[in-house]
Amino acid sequence: MSYSKKWCSLLLAGAVTLSSISIAQPNAHAAEVKKPKNVIMMVMDGTSNNAVTLARWYKGEKLAMDEILTGAVRTYSAESAITDSAPAATALATGNKSNDKLVGVLPEVVNSPGLQPIDAKDAFRPVANVLEGAKQQGKATGIIATSEIQHATPAGFSAHATHRSHYDHIAEQQVYQNIDVVLGGGSDSLVPAPTNGNADASSSGFKLGSVKNARKDGENLISILKNKNYDFVQTREELLSSQSSKIWGSFAPGALAYDFDRAKTNPTEPTLAEMTEKAIQTLEKDQDGFFLFVEGSKVDWAAHANDTIGIISDILSFDDAVKKAVDFAKEDGNTLVIAMTDHGNSGITMGNLNTSSTYSSIPVSAYIDPLKKATMTIEGALGQLKEDHSNLVEVAALYGLDHLTEAELATLQASKNVGNDMVKMLANRANIGYTTGGHTGDDVFLYSYGPSKVTGLVENTDLAHAAAQFMGFDLKRLTENLYIPATKAFSDKGFTTTIDTTNKENPQFVAQKGDTTIKIPVNKNIVYFEQNSKSTTFKTFDTITVYNGTEFYVSKQLLDAIK
Repeated sequence: MSYSKKWCSLLLAGAVTLSSISIAQPNAHAAEVKKPKNVIMMVMDGTSNNAVTLARWYKGEKLAMDEILTGAVRTYSAESAITDSAPAATALATGNKSNDKLVGVLPEVVNSPGLQPIDAKDAFRPVANVLEGAKQQGKATGIIATSEIQHATPAGFSAHATHRSHYDHIAEQQVYQNIDVVLGGGSDSLVPAPTNGNADASSSGFKLGSVKNARKDGENLISILKNKNYDFVQTREELLSSQSSKIWGSFAPGALAYDFDRAKTNPTEPTLAEMTEKAIQTLEKDQDGFFLFVEGSKVDWAAHANDTIGIISDILSFDDAVKKAVDFAKEDGNTLVIAMTDHGNSGITMGNLNTSSTYSSIPVSAYIDPLKKATMTIEGALGQLKEDHSNLVEVAALYGLDHLTEAELATLQASKNVGNDMVKMLANRANIGYTTGGHTGDDVFLYSYGPSKVTGLVENTDLAHAAAQFMGFDLKRLTENLYIPATKAFSDKGFTTTIDTTNKENPQFVAQKGDTTIKIPVNKNIVYFEQNSKSTTFKTFDTITVYNGTEFYVSKQLLDAIK
């Protein structure tokens, strides 16, 4: 095979090699490199390149990301040119393309050009991620998000599920992964819903909100966290004052506020930059180094809503967090920072049908000045709207829609979706265009800094392999050690096995041999041993057990402990 043909086949397969990622020298102004040690991977979810351009114009100066722009990323999934966040996170974290809604597991359908098919027996098999690899290397680990921490992207770096909506399973796996620092929203998914006679949630001493995502299995994970010696914090002040080496910050029942809204609506929440800085300060105490994942989650949500202000708000918030990471990496000299978005969203453009014939004479101010009038995102502004809409004009002004024309006011007064009409009005005033309320298939910017920084046009899967290579492990080999099909493995050891789904929210793997019964609960790092149905002992591991609805998967470490 010629070199050119070999290169094409490797690139199309999406498999990382030293040919498909350019390994550059450390930046000249970084500290002298001692040895590869830390990786910080950062994702601003759902951010098209045009949105970054708009945010830069809005800020009026360079972004921190501009300094470390090194290439671009292809984002397609195993089945589509336009990816969902779940398979995108799976690609970035595990090095494997996957399907819509799948988190940390292999795909069932592979039809994107150039990808290798998946053996049917491997569909939905859990695959190891870079955080798990860092743990196995003895490194400290952390995840941060401004969404629920169980949301698709942070889940892709910490859990394995056959649907991104399985918050129960994702939350439980995150707790039993023993990640050192976890910061974000999603406290609802840590406790059962409060019922008559059930005070589990409120007695945990944390603020309750919606119970939409409350646990169905009856378990109180906050109690588990406290038993694991986490400092469980719920406010910015508690986070910044914590001296613990294990911190779980749960700052909202669901997602955190947009950065532009926080001071007015949720002043006790930390910023993304503050969470990033605190996590680095905590994790860097580990002499073996650390892996940290950071997501600016809600750019994507704003893009879905075509909320220009929300997009700008959280791009700039993410950029502040990038600066914290890069400042640390410059001083440290042993840290690789990789930042990117997982996919585009909304088809946002500076310029719309208003500017078709006049674009060449329209100044920057015509786009930016109307946006500068807004003091809140559409989510924040609508949160101030009274039920009878009597303050509609004032709320519109919060979103930058001052001096409403008669036609605009009439539209809002008659509107069945005020938010939708307001975002359209502001976009029209600012000459901003949108093509969709969904994701887009564009290649996106890649930002990288430090020793072995990644450059050029790469597959999203390459970034997982680059991080793993930097930390000194192979993801495929790691999967073979962490996620072994349990039925065959125990059968080979002479056990009779069953999967007990009597409690559908808490299935467990059961293996019997002689007078010994072994029970392995789902999503945990625990194995129970029963002798003669009398005495029960248990053993914990630094790996978790995953059930994909068909098979349980266990680690080699666990199997080696079974006689």
